[in-house]
Parts: sequence; structure tokens; C-alpha cells
Amino acid sequence: MPSARLRPSAATRRAITAASGDLGAKAVARLESSHAWFRAMPPDESSWVGLVARSGITGFVEWLGHEGAGLDVTADVFGTAPRELTRSISLAQTLDLIRTVVDVVEEEVVALAPGPEQAVVRESVLRYSREVAFGAAQVYAQAAEARGAWDARLESVVVDAVLRGEADHAMHSRAAALGWGSVQDVAVIVGPTPSADTQRVIAEVHRQARRSGRPALAAVQGTRVVVILGAVADPLAASEDLLPAFAEGAVVVGPRVPHLFAAGRSARAAQSGYAAVAAHPGENRPVLADDLLAERALIGDGPARNALVSRIYRPLLDSPHLLETATAWLEGGQGVEGTGRALFVHANTVRYRLAAITRLLDLDLSDPHDAFTVRLALAYGRLGTNATSASSGTRPSQT
Repeated sequence: MPSARLRPSAATRRAITAASGDLGAKAVARLESSHAWFRAMPPDESSWVGLVARSGITGFVEWLGHEGAGLDVTADVFGTAPRELTRSISLAQTLDLIRTVVDVVEEEVVALAPGPEQAVVRESVLRYSREVAFGAAQVYAQAAEARGAWDARLESVVVDAVLRGEADHAMHSRAAALGWGSVQDVAVIVGPTPSADTQRVIAEVHRQARRSGRPALAAVQGTRVVVILGAVADPLAASEDLLPAFAEGAVVVGPRVPHLFAAGRSARAAQSGYAAVAAHPGENRPVLADDLLAERALIGDGPARNALVSRIYRPLLDSPHLLETATAWLEGGQGVEGTGRALFVHANTVRYRLAAITRLLDLDLSDPHDAFTVRLALAYGRLGTNATSASSGTRPSQT
């Protein structure tokens, strides 16, 4: 019969059983002296690790008496410790634990066997250590799978809360559990969903985000992928790193906000921009939601309309000559010379004022889309002024 199938004698097994308590204490002492990570653990966690070490030796004694009987090594060794322990020590540290226990058992147990049986005992130790190593891998695989599923659900809940503007204490605790408690400089990105299952889409978002060194939360909502990206200095540039995670089509980027709990504003802008981007004639992969204010206002986005008025109409209203020039340029369509004649000013004065408008608004009236945006802002501004004047019973002012 091959030596691999031999079992130690009953007398040797009794000797090993009698010594199991001392072996457990020696294993814990070896862990203490050999591994800094064990010494650094809080008392409650180190006691659980020590219990696993002792269970490993107790399990070996049990396994030795029933070798080949199909005992559940995973349950015998790791069943005594809470599953939360997989968050406290890594798989590599667990393997350190197994090696330490095996070394102690091999050193001490072999000496308890008579000479002819020492090789059999040593081989039994090696077979058992293999079973325990496989058991540890199973425990960590199951923990990783469960944690991944839980994190995915939690991530989806947090993204949904951001989209609904529910920045409450519940979202704070959930975000903290995902490592987002202190993430700053956040932007929301919305784009088309690839033709793949949800898990693969989210995994690809995370992979692309890791490559750029930024944290990300993501959720698939029908035909849209919504990504919350952290550590963003330039939202447009940061979104370019994520383009491989989206299907072909427009990708809209919300404005940068200081943290996750202000991300609702960025999310609303990105969603509104995504709904209106079909009306934008330019390059839309990616495009800032703030570059779609006109299109967003046309679909009834109140904040976009207010932004047009506050960012464009009111600054021009404070500079009457610039407002006059912008109006003449947009309404006349006669270029520099024609606008100068309409205003009774020199063409160079028109050029100077157009340059001043560009500096003031960061919009170029010679660009068709910028001109359309300013024209719409002036219209909304005049409507607002007239509505206010009408409601107060005064005569509408002329601009």
C-alpha cells in the first residue's frame, strides 16, 4: 500500500490529541513573535485569529482520525470565526497563519510519533495543510463575492440618491461604507449604455476610473450609464478617460461640485444636458452640460434658463453699450460694417465691443452656437423683465 494512504497508529493519534492544547498555545506564540500584522491587531480581532489557529490544530487531530472520510475542513477551521474577519486580515495573512500553524504542528507532532511513523505523520500534515489552504481560498472567494454583490447594491442606492437629490444621513453612511466619505471635487457624467450586462458595464467603468486614478460610482439606468467621478480637476478632461465605458453617442458632463453631497446639482445638469443634447450641433463626446444651456432651456430646464439670464443677460444689462452692440449684431446680421452703421459708430468700435463681449461672457458672437445662446439669453431676460414690469403695473422698459 502506498505511504500516502497509511495512517498513524492509534497510540500516535492519542499522543497527538493529548498534546493539542500545548500545540495551540505554541502556534499563537509563534504568530506573536513572527508576524507584525498579528501584533498590531486589536485584542478582539487577534483573539479570533488565535481561535482560528487553535481550531486548525483541533481540526488536524479530528481529521487525522478520519482521514479520507470527507470532513468539512472549512467549517472545522474557519467556522469558529465571524465572516467579518475576512475584512480584518487579507488572504496573504491567512496563508501566513496556515504556514505558521503547519510549521508548529510539523515540528512538534512528528516528534510524538515513533521513528517508522514520522514520515506518515509528516505526510498527513502536508495533506491537511493543503486542505486548509483550499478552505481559506473558498472562504475568501465567498466573502469577496458577497461583498461585491453588497457593494454593487449599495453603489446603485447611492447613485440613485444623488440623482434624486437626497443627500441625507443615510446616503452619508452608505457612501462612507463605499470609501466616499472624504472624496472631493466630484462631477456626474451621463452617457449611453453599451450592449452588455449591467455588471460588466459597471466593472468597465471602475476599470477605466482606476486607470486614471480616480474613484467612481456608477449605475445603469435603462439606456443611460450614470457615473459619479471623484478627484476631478477638469470635468471634461476627466470624462475622456471614461469614454471606452460608454456606447457610441453623446456623453454629457455636469459641473464640478465640492463633494458627493452637492453632486445632485451636477447630476441634474448632466441629465438635463443628456436629454437636450440631440439639439446641439457640435461635438458631443464629451460635452459639458454648461455648454448646452440653450438646448436645456428649450426643453424646459428652469435652472438652465436662469443661468442664461444671470450669466449673459444681466452682465450685458450692466454694460448698455455691449448690450446694444450684441442686439444689433444678432438682429441685423450685417457683420461689423453693417452693425457700425446701425449704431452710428466706427467699425473698429464694433470690433472692440465684440472682443469685450467675448471677455465678459466667454462666448464669441461670430460662432453660430454662441450667438444662438446669447440670442436666447436676451429673449429670456427680456421676457423676465417684461413679466416683472407687467406684474407690478408699470410700463415695460425698452432695452
